[in-house]
Amino acid sequence: MVFNLNDNKINEKYKLMAQTIIPRPIAWVVTEDNGVVNIAPFSYFIGLSSEPASVLISVGHKSDGTPKDTLANIRKNHKCTICMVQESDLEKMHFSSKELDKDLSEAQLFGIETQTICEGYPPMIKGVPSAYFCDFNQEIDLGGSTTIPLILNVREIYVDDNVITDKERVSINFDPVARIGKSYAFLSEEISAPSIP
Repeated sequence: MVFNLNDNKINEKYKLMAQTIIPRPIAWVVTEDNGVVNIAPFSYFIGLSSEPASVLISVGHKSDGTPKDTLANIRKNHKCTICMVQESDLEKMHFSSKELDKDLSEAQLFGIETQTICEGYPPMIKGVPSAYFCDFNQEIDLGGSTTIPLILNVREIYVDDNVITDKERVSINFDPVARIGKSYAFLSEEISAPSIP
């Protein structure tokens, strides 16, 4: 069956892509404005380059059509902190996807502890295996889309000592949470690459 995306509604397009581009990593993004810490997860998230270190996240709009707080805060302050999600964070991460008024903080409402380890950037979520401290680079105009792709430059990366298996080789191992359609998944099995003849 072939779906012509010119004929499909936006929600149907999202369903098709969200259930076939899998698994997707989750960017648990922390921004801050006027002392209010905003936390929200986004699964349209990918690394773009390691030189310069950069990532892309796509951020949509609220149900009333206004930009999500993450988008508004990055546009205003040009900073964000992206936290990687592990199994123990799943519930709070999911709770933080709830739409709130701009003056309410997910950190306070859902008891998500944060800590500041990189001055000049929003705090990271306490206990995460890794966090990226990012500057805004640019947003991409997709021609009328309500979902805005943002390119972010990664300035510093935090990695929990407990997930570093080899400091000399910079080997890291943790159990990430991925998004598949409307559900989440754990990547519990690693498969070795076959030899190329």
